[in-house]
Amino acid sequence: MLAFTFPGQGSQRPGMGRAWVAHPSWEVVGEASEVAGRDIGRLLLDADLAELTLTANAQLATLVASLVVLDAVERLGLVPAACAGHSLGEYSALVASGCIALEEAIGLVAERGQAMHEAADGQPGAMAAVLGADDDAVDAACRRAEGDVWLANFNAPGQVVIAGAPEAVAAAGDLARELGARKVMPLPVEGAFHTPLMASARPRLRKALAATTFFDPDVPVVANVDARAHSRAAEWPGLLSAQLCSPVRWRQSLETLGARGVTCVAELGPGGVLTGLARRSLTGATAVAVAKPEDLEALVEAAAGTGTWHAYAAAHQGEMLYSAERVVVAPQAGEFHPVATFGVPGPEALAPVAGGGAGGASPRTGAAGAPVLAVGDLVGHVGTVEARTPFGGALVAFLAHDGERVSEGQPLAWLRVATEGDA
Repeated sequence: MLAFTFPGQGSQRPGMGRAWVAHPSWEVVGEASEVAGRDIGRLLLDADLAELTLTANAQLATLVASLVVLDAVERLGLVPAACAGHSLGEYSALVASGCIALEEAIGLVAERGQAMHEAADGQPGAMAAVLGADDDAVDAACRRAEGDVWLANFNAPGQVVIAGAPEAVAAAGDLARELGARKVMPLPVEGAFHTPLMASARPRLRKALAATTFFDPDVPVVANVDARAHSRAAEWPGLLSAQLCSPVRWRQSLETLGARGVTCVAELGPGGVLTGLARRSLTGATAVAVAKPEDLEALVEAAAGTGTWHAYAAAHQGEMLYSAERVVVAPQAGEFHPVATFGVPGPEALAPVAGGGAGGASPRTGAAGAPVLAVGDLVGHVGTVEARTPFGGALVAFLAHDGERVSEGQPLAWLRVATEGDA
């Protein structure tokens, strides 16, 4: 089983978008820039470290860099069994799962970044990574510091992050060394993220969340706040609001993915920190970082090793084939509008329309109730172009929302090859 994970603030670096400029997925940057009303391409190509360290810039640049990689991976036809993101990366994970649209994520992260920047200006803070000590020892160091300092990230066994008022973080770091920590490293951030010192950012974020449309995710997303897998749209506004002032339970989130049967973890976005954490936390699992186009081949090889994605792309009609499953993909870029939902699982916000199938009648249904499409049946439209299935099969789920802007080659609908029981 394959899981997608997404990095958070701190993974950004100068020039992190340069490797993707010639790749078709770079078009995501133009779309994001239009939504955000600023030149995100310049941030990804030309901004220096000082500019990228500013919270409002770091969050937007990291999100968009991750979404470029996600788009490239989706063009391969790879679909995860679950998603998770570290702090800011949770927004990328929600896009990957279909819980929020790309445009909504850009707006949310722009508001989140600005709100956190203002909170940090009003309440200066610091963060530091503590290596080589167990969680209880670091927690004890924070309590003994007698100041505003808390555990902010549970990253891996023997690796946590503390955050709070600068003097309290320094004191807790010294105490952690006395209790056996091997190293304490200050982090280049503006504030004490994931602590009560971010409380002033919550009203602005809550307002933005209230204006956002959430969908039930197509695959579960493991939340930072409780390290549990969530599959209901209604849960996410509260989870994202709580995340601002709550520790990131990343080690526990990886354990949740492992307990759900995940055997391959792909980190999509700049850096590779989460890949190292996955290798430390999930014994026996494969972890792959995809930060540049040449990493895509390694991901395909790793995913094929799970036994799930022995895939290749056919040369006609945008077809992608799997051993017993087939995916209808977009014939061009544009807005996708399905002909009907047919009652199958997937994006629940899709509005059914009258008819279905090539002739407008409802499709046949198999023994298990799954609708069966014949060769040439209409799946929907991308812009003004029809998306028809070049093969027959039981319709398992839609992989794109009604009105979602898709790229050429992006999966639209998932079919399982029809069996005798489906006919």
